[in-house]
Amino acid sequence: MPQFAAHLSLMYPELPLLDRFAAAARDGFRAVELHFPYAVDPREIAARLQDNGLQLVLFNAPAGGFTPADMAHAWDQGARGLAAQPGREAEFRAGVLEALRYAERLGCPRINVLCGTVPPGVERESLKALCVDNLRWAADQAGRAGCDILIEPTNLRDVPRYFLNRQDHAHELLDAAQVPHLKVLMDLYHCQLVEGDLHGKLQRYLPTGRVAHVQAAGVPARNEPDRGELHYPFLFDTLDALGYTGWVGCEYSPSAGTSQGLGWRDLALRNGPQHPA
Repeated sequence: MPQFAAHLSLMYPELPLLDRFAAAARDGFRAVELHFPYAVDPREIAARLQDNGLQLVLFNAPAGGFTPADMAHAWDQGARGLAAQPGREAEFRAGVLEALRYAERLGCPRINVLCGTVPPGVERESLKALCVDNLRWAADQAGRAGCDILIEPTNLRDVPRYFLNRQDHAHELLDAAQVPHLKVLMDLYHCQLVEGDLHGKLQRYLPTGRVAHVQAAGVPARNEPDRGELHYPFLFDTLDALGYTGWVGCEYSPSAGTSQGLGWRDLALRNGPQHPA
């Protein structure tokens, strides 16, 4: 079975963020991921990781902002990313450099970069070259720091007008950028809402080696993976069959208590050994 990472921005919502690390460790997680860590000093996060024997495997670059304070709250204020935003290249670069500073302090190997929304009256295709240039620069910076930059196709129901929606569009950007440290985050929840055919998409894209991280949640409500229309045991078996050895992020909102809702994970782990990191 794949390795599962607790998504601490959504799981254990009854606890302050820094207390969620211990809760995840008590529930048997060895890795965690976050949306945006910028409101917390990286030294505090590093201490919680060390104290609880956890690895941080993914977090997002800032959704916007030039200053650390603005970056910490950009998403809550409506920002949705910068990689495909005309005229905001300097802001994009400032955010990537801040993300890399956190990644270095926290030992995190992957940063998810948000592309942003398509401005009204603008054609998506006209933003592609800008996005590729920004991602190429970011991947070059990340490579020097020993990290990968990831991009994530996201559904339009949750983020209207988001620039990047489909798996094939993400891989087109990688084809255009031609840099080794640019990868894809394949969120099965988003993929199901936009495209479906998850088994086919996994078979097509995992063998390329370009999918560096997978996330899972129930569809349509983004609760536990065993709720909704997807049959995750089959999809986890597919990941195994395709030789996927990365992490599966549990990026979902618990329908009740986080710990009480982990039966799906415990069943999955009983069905087979985890792969090594």
